[in-house]
Amino acid sequence: MFYLFIKAAISGVLIALASEVARRHAGFGALIASLPLVSLLGMIWLWRDTGDPVRLADHAAATLWYVIPSLPMFVLIPALLRRGIGFWPALLAGCAVTVLLYLIAIWAMGRA
Repeated sequence: MFYLFIKAAISGVLIALASEVARRHAGFGALIASLPLVSLLGMIWLWRDTGDPVRLADHAAATLWYVIPSLPMFVLIPALLRRGIGFWPALLAGCAVTVLLYLIAIWAMGRA
């Protein structure tokens, strides 16, 4: 249980760090947020928990296929905000598009 708490605490600190830096310097905050920290931490935790290179390789490869459909969200949200759409509707639209693209990716990977 303590190990789970440590993993959650480290992960939470990185998210808080990105948001705090972004309040002062949007570009630096975006840089921290864009780093694949969640993926790296996930791989570190998975390796520590399993030591299984095949499982880690599968995880890393699958992560790539989920990153690709999430990228349009980072185009859509700023475009909507700049057009005067509120934050919550823009975020909801970005998330909806991402979920739709995830479903398409899952469907496509199942056919490959």
